[in-house]
Amino acid sequence: MSNVLSIGKSALNAAQVGIATVGHNIANASTPGYSRQVMVQAAAESQNFGYGYVGQGTNVVAIQRVYNDTLAKQVINNTATSGASSAYYSNISQINNLLSDSTAGLNPVISAFFKSVSAAAANPSDTATRQTMISSAQSMVNRFNAINSQMDAMRETINTQINVSVSSINSYASQIASLNSTISKAINSTGNPPNDLMDQRDQIITKLSEIVQTSVIKQDDGSYNVFAGSGMPLVVGTQQYSLYTRTSETDPTRLEVAYGNPASPKILGTDTLAGGSLGGILQFRSETLDSVQNQIGQLAMTLATQFNNQQTQGYDLNGTLGTNFFQMAAPTAISSSTNSDPSKVLNVILNNPALLTSSDYSVKYASGQYTITRLSDKQILWQGASLPASVDGMQIDINSTTPAEGDAYLIKPTQYAAGQLSLAFTDVDKLALAGANNSGPSDNENGLKLAALQTAANVRVAGSSNNRTYGQAFAQLVSAVGTKTNELSITSKADATALENATSAMQSESGVNLDEEAADLLRYQQAYQAAGKMMQIASQLFEVLLQMGQ
Repeated sequence: MSNVLSIGKSALNAAQVGIATVGHNIANASTPGYSRQVMVQAAAESQNFGYGYVGQGTNVVAIQRVYNDTLAKQVINNTATSGASSAYYSNISQINNLLSDSTAGLNPVISAFFKSVSAAAANPSDTATRQTMISSAQSMVNRFNAINSQMDAMRETINTQINVSVSSINSYASQIASLNSTISKAINSTGNPPNDLMDQRDQIITKLSEIVQTSVIKQDDGSYNVFAGSGMPLVVGTQQYSLYTRTSETDPTRLEVAYGNPASPKILGTDTLAGGSLGGILQFRSETLDSVQNQIGQLAMTLATQFNNQQTQGYDLNGTLGTNFFQMAAPTAISSSTNSDPSKVLNVILNNPALLTSSDYSVKYASGQYTITRLSDKQILWQGASLPASVDGMQIDINSTTPAEGDAYLIKPTQYAAGQLSLAFTDVDKLALAGANNSGPSDNENGLKLAALQTAANVRVAGSSNNRTYGQAFAQLVSAVGTKTNELSITSKADATALENATSAMQSESGVNLDEEAADLLRYQQAYQAAGKMMQIASQLFEVLLQMGQ
């Protein structure tokens, strides 16, 4: 009789566990990252009574979460890919809107400026047209300044995003390491996986992949080894490895991501940190923001320098040789913070604006010689034991004759140019519209040459053997940014769809379906009632035996 009672008891226990498991699923149906759990049952070992084996009821073997590693990996990968393209698209859209705006772009003010130059050249003695030319020049300068300021603001925002992203990555890595410890201890002590803790860890992995490309290797003890980007360990068992932020050695306005020894971490490039929102903003800064700001600066510097050169060849209303109309700073040269002597600086002079590019340049001293490299295409332009050197319209010199091994410098000829542009004077009489003969107030020879600069091929364009006019150079920039923006719009939508499909596939297997859970709840309720009825019958049979013994 005890056999029937124990069978009923095992059935009752299994039904109770089943109801509790279903109830747990229902309670967490809306919990992010929760994986549906199922009770695994197995028949208890039967007993041989001679006439045959009689079953002994059921055992609850495990509470198992429904989790597909392959689908989870797809979600993690697609999350990182979608995060990167979305972050890139969000940022480049701002630049595209800024440049393509017909009222806020550069083309309208450049055209208006040269229109005013032509008007002044047509009537060189008229003060009003000269004043209009000064006003148009100021409007153009203001627009260059404003666009550069907005791009500087984007750089500051990116620095903030990098700080926040690195802090989040380190926080997630710390949580994963802590969960690894708890999970492995639970498995080692009980032999059963703590499903809810494993769900928490997988949810953190997904959040981590939103920021940076993430890969996971499972260990036998239930812990995860987690790697970021191209394979940097973030978590190995219970050991966490941190990322850091560091100011660039050659650009104090630029925040970089570093890894390794906290005292001297290695700066990570965009190829190492591909994927996730962090990879997306780093890629945007490297590929688009740097390039666009440099090209805007190149346009400002080229236009201003060539206009100044022509202005200084004419004569103003007072019969005086013209002076520079635009004021701008020399190309920026930055000494690396690791250089042996910070007082050693580069002196860079722009001597041929027609040869100026939108690239940055590195200057390094090693093995007894300087090497100057154009960073846009990694081409070595010059090598020699001593400076000065002339490259791409610039003369590069140094204020020291005793270089030290490993000294490095970064030249940014154009990045700050648009923001530093200003008018050198506002006196209308100083506009040098007269030619070399200076035949009087009606002389417009130099004014016509100034106006002709608008249609001259003055701007060097990367990847082309032919120079462009100011308008063509800007139009080509707008077109390139617009094309890239459109490409990323399509890519980001496709990546978002791929992530949605991967998430749906995973949810269809791991997610909680309330209709299914309701059916299971009813099934376990019936099983519980049947098991209770069995135990009631066993109790009644036992009472009959007792009565028979009296």
